[in-house]
Amino acid sequence: MSSAVGTKSTPEETAGRTSTPEGAGRRRGITDWRPEDEAFWERTGARVARRNLVFSVLSEHIGFSVWSLWSVLVLFLGPEYHVDAAGKFTLTAVPTALGAVLRLPYTFAVARFGGRNWSVFSALLLLVPTVLAGIVLRPGVSYGTLLAAACVAGVGGGNFASSMANINAFYPQRLKGWALGVNAGGGNLGVPVVQLVGLLVLATAGAAHPRLVPLVYLPLIVLAALGAALRMDNLTSLKSDRRALREVAGEPHSWVMSLLYVGTFGSFIGFGFAFGQVLQVQFHDQFDTPVKAAYLTFLGPLLGSLGRPLGGRMADRWSGATVTLGAFMAMTVGTGVVLAASREHSLPLFLTGFVALFMLSGIGNGSTYKMIPAIFQAKAEIAVAAGADAPGAARDARRRASALIGLAGAVGAFGGVLVNVAFRQAFLAGASGDAAYWVFLAAYGVCSAVTWAVYLRPREGRTLLV
Repeated sequence: MSSAVGTKSTPEETAGRTSTPEGAGRRRGITDWRPEDEAFWERTGARVARRNLVFSVLSEHIGFSVWSLWSVLVLFLGPEYHVDAAGKFTLTAVPTALGAVLRLPYTFAVARFGGRNWSVFSALLLLVPTVLAGIVLRPGVSYGTLLAAACVAGVGGGNFASSMANINAFYPQRLKGWALGVNAGGGNLGVPVVQLVGLLVLATAGAAHPRLVPLVYLPLIVLAALGAALRMDNLTSLKSDRRALREVAGEPHSWVMSLLYVGTFGSFIGFGFAFGQVLQVQFHDQFDTPVKAAYLTFLGPLLGSLGRPLGGRMADRWSGATVTLGAFMAMTVGTGVVLAASREHSLPLFLTGFVALFMLSGIGNGSTYKMIPAIFQAKAEIAVAAGADAPGAARDARRRASALIGLAGAVGAFGGVLVNVAFRQAFLAGASGDAAYWVFLAAYGVCSAVTWAVYLRPREGRTLLV
């Protein structure tokens, strides 16, 4: 495999690849990419796609870690920083918001600049919030400075969208579910991993050394960028399809799916950012030091990340809508358990309910993403039955599914902002998060009702099966 300008690649790896002159720098571009051609895939495609997937997962994983960096750093902010609980929830909400906003432009950036090129740039961009956090974290720093540094960490949230759009283009339709599941799951694991790094620093160096957490990620970011530069490729056939985004924006199912993704991924990322703070504030008598809370914060995001591919597999077997409805109904029950535990001040019951919410939100992540292509595939089948061209209908279904994955991912990430805002307001009003748990209870009830009414309610003439 080629790893530097001037080295030779094997015929399998160079099939269809062109490069600009050496003076222009290395910009690998694959001009002939036919993943649906099984002979091409077996001879060349699978190996190249797998290599790009590996380095895409690495970059996205570190992006998620940087995005959720402040969910760890707030645990280090003791009394000398003069930041109350409400202020800490705001510090975890602002990177979530910026990450959500960036997901749409990051989706289009892959087609505009190339998957390899954008992976290198977006990885190097992670150095900005990481270095900034290392500089500003000291007692006496103003809250506004902390807020600005936390907000910039939102660039890590955009990496998911560009990574998914890039890998989606490399794999044939029959393998997209597996490839996107691996890519998304590997990225989501960045949340519990950064919390484990925080735990390691707290347990060894202590709460007085928060700068060690971003310091750990500086060489990893450089390695991710270097790996993308040397081992990833640009697909010259990948084109930005803004028309598809306009089309899905006018499709009612797009906004239904975005709502469901707010409930699933929004819960996962919101709880992942807030869980450590919730434990410290609500059970301060049992978590009087940050390290005690850090011992538990990684468990929920870890199980939620592992639940995502499980939800996809379950959706393959029982349909995405059925699994999504089951996940939301179970999340309603889990929230009821958390609310009861909060009122009884029962830590074991509280942890049980919250860990279940993480796992169920992960399962819901997988099943909702499975629903998106199924919706447009069903619509294509209806169009073909009415006389439309079958290949054209299939292409339109793929275009619109890809566009909706980007749109739903952006809207869904705002759910994480809402979770942190709900906790902030609840703890401002009282000593517990009960008000927030009531909001979550109502939200999951609404999502359950919408899933059933739109996709599962028996009615005459139903043809949409997801």
